[in-house]
Amino acid sequence: MAQTHVNPTRMELTRLKKKLTTAVRGHKLLKDKRDELMRQFLELVRENKALRERVEEKIYEANKNFVLARAVMQEEVLNVALLAPKQEVFLETSTRNVMSVEIPVFEYKTKTPDANDIYSYGYAFTSSDLDDSVKALADVLPDMLRLAECEKSCQLMAAEIEKTRRRVNALEHVMIPRMQENIKYIVMKLDENERSTQIRLMKVKDMMLEQAHKYSEREW
Repeated sequence: MAQTHVNPTRMELTRLKKKLTTAVRGHKLLKDKRDELMRQFLELVRENKALRERVEEKIYEANKNFVLARAVMQEEVLNVALLAPKQEVFLETSTRNVMSVEIPVFEYKTKTPDANDIYSYGYAFTSSDLDDSVKALADVLPDMLRLAECEKSCQLMAAEIEKTRRRVNALEHVMIPRMQENIKYIVMKLDENERSTQIRLMKVKDMMLEQAHKYSEREW
């Protein structure tokens, strides 16, 4: 339905046509953005699923080895072995822009480059199961960080997809049809005014001809 407060003038018609053109172009761009976001979102979801399965498997393996180590080692020896770690991990966070969505990027660095520094104890009084557990936890760290990236990115992209979808629907089902109805209403009113003006001009012309004809008869 056309809005009753629309001013049916040619200036308003020109303004609405320009606004409609912009809205149609914006609608197409938003649809393209939504589709691309959805494609990347689905890729992230698939990667997230694979990462979660891999992380859970590695953590399960680490826990299993730790339980075995605890079964064969004295609790005091185990506590002392893990009391003072040699290696440290420093986490750096940044963001990257994906279709106007700032998604997190996690990078980590270790205090020393030596891979054996993950073991903070000597091998004489510890079980090999403890070594396997520590190694499994060290190996799972990159996947855990990437999993955190993926999960947070999925949340942010899902929110942006929903926001973009609402904008697309608002343009497609509300704003564009309303502008089209308003344009149709103005065109109809302008045509109606033009017909009324033509009818008035024709009547004036007939009156002038009639007066001219009566004037000619009086002269005769």
